This record gives sequence, C-alpha cells and structure tokens, in this order.
Amino acid sequence: MKELLYLGLGLTAGTLSGMFGIGGGTILIPGLIFLAGLSQHEAQGTTLAIMLLPIGLLAVMRYYQSGHVHFYVAIFICIGFVIGGLLGANMAEALPNLVLRKMFGIFLMAVAFYTVFSK
Repeated sequence: MKELLYLGLGLTAGTLSGMFGIGGGTILIPGLIFLAGLSQHEAQGTTLAIMLLPIGLLAVMRYYQSGHVHFYVAIFICIGFVIGGLLGANMAEALPNLVLRKMFGIFLMAVAFYTVFSK
C-alpha cells in the first residue's frame, strides 16, 4: 500500500515539476515526512536519491523542443549542485532532526513570501 503512496507522490511531484519547476523540496519532502512518516533527514536523502535517475528526461525533452532549455547554464548549475549537495548534506547531518525540520519550514515560508509578494 505504501507503494501507491510513493507513486502518488512521484506523480504529483513530476506533474508540478513539469508545470512549475518544483517537486523535491516543496512536494516530496513534506509528503515523505507527513504522509510516509520519514524523518527530515530520510526525506531529504530519499529525494536526493530520486534525482540520480533520469526522472526529468521527458519533461526536459518537451521544454527543449520549445526552445526553453539552456544546457550551458544547466552544466554550471549541475557542477555547483554536486558540490553544494555534498556541503549541504554534511551540514544537515550535523543538525538534530527537529532543528533541520524547522529550518526547512522557515526556508519554505521565505520562498512562499517572496513568490506571493514580489513583482
């Protein structure tokens, strides 16, 4: 039965990722914590593991066909992401679960505030 929950989370995150460029941090992490009962660390680690597979391939192909993909930019972001991912994982592992979860919530609130009130 958990498999259906995971499939549903993946479908939701994939759909919203294709529509808005979001998914892991805004859909999967809260879903894995509140619906699947994972800890903040487990949810973040699992979400990062998902990105290792070519899950966005079809969405990227569609955006590429419309001329909306800048591979040159993406290469540099990927390099930074690899380094930042390691740095961030090291920092997160040093924090207690409750502290990490509260920091994550504050981050989401800041993003939401900026999204709603910016021009």
